[in-house]
Amino acid sequence: MTLSRRQFVKGASVAGAVAATPFSINRAIAANKELRIYAWAGYITDEMLADFKAKTGINATFTPYGTNDELMNSLRATDGTGFDIIMPTVDRVPGYVDYDLIQPLDVKRVNWSGCLDSALAGSDVGGIVKGKRYFAPSDWGTEAIAYNTEYAKLDPKNLSYGDLWTPENAGGVTVRGHSALVGIGLWLEKAGKLPYPLLDSYKNEQAMRANFDVILKVAVENKSSIAQFWSTENEAQGAFRANGAVIGQTWDSTAFKLKAEGEPVAYGAPKEGALAWMEGFVIPKNANNVDSVYEFINWYYTPESGAMFVKATGYNSTAKGADALLPAETKQFFQDSYTQQDLANLWWWPIQEPWYVALRNEYQDRYLSA
Repeated sequence: MTLSRRQFVKGASVAGAVAATPFSINRAIAANKELRIYAWAGYITDEMLADFKAKTGINATFTPYGTNDELMNSLRATDGTGFDIIMPTVDRVPGYVDYDLIQPLDVKRVNWSGCLDSALAGSDVGGIVKGKRYFAPSDWGTEAIAYNTEYAKLDPKNLSYGDLWTPENAGGVTVRGHSALVGIGLWLEKAGKLPYPLLDSYKNEQAMRANFDVILKVAVENKSSIAQFWSTENEAQGAFRANGAVIGQTWDSTAFKLKAEGEPVAYGAPKEGALAWMEGFVIPKNANNVDSVYEFINWYYTPESGAMFVKATGYNSTAKGADALLPAETKQFFQDSYTQQDLANLWWWPIQEPWYVALRNEYQDRYLSA
């Protein structure tokens, strides 16, 4: 992303409570149509749906998915039909445009004053394609190191993706296939062991294959350390709860939810940089209730709605003022997980074009089947 990472985090951290901006309500549409939301599992709660209906009069239903690939495959199978609003990560948006699955936003209908300026600017790369904006940022988070504070062997003040592969933690590791390869790549890059800068892997196939051949070799050599692979939030949590994981490369929400349940799990950013991502609202090409989509986005861009989202997920809302309404334990988790240096060192996922995703999945399959 071209936005300074310091700029983004500064914008996210200094936002205070602001007055909710009133948004329009079209009761005629609300009475006749239902908003169909397709989003990540756990993102939309009954409390949020009830509040949205109370504020707008609009009924909404929520269907969950577990991965970006599941979302993409669903939309490709239906040619962008079946749902009114989806929540991909910003790095995948250009791929949806390439496949003609989504439509540009009518930017005049969005209450941008309710969205963090830094998040909006940070979504320009990926969220704007050929001069048209397709993406309204909703949240951001990271994938880094979750660990059991009683059993994992590491230095919390000097975390590294390499900690996953030490002999002391062998047999107790959980990772997601494709992002584990990137974590290993960052570790090897810092040690000067990649033929090209890791970011070049997203620019052309030659660099991607050269880097990932090296990465895959190291990944396979250390595969015996893995207790469980994960691909969804529930699987990542289950690895710690029931399947012997003591350390993992997981989303921040995994550690947040386990810690909230009383598990001795902490979360931190490795020195190579936590993998950072941003998600947002996008309208499928054949959505049949577009008017209600804008009602939903503008409802979300209020402090109260953003805070509901954070309490449900553990991620960071882009709604201005949401942070001021969060429970103390949620604020404390963020403070415990990231130093200011960590936040300045975030490694934002680059745009993942279809050719890259195809190759990435090829290497992931080779890793999982090795």
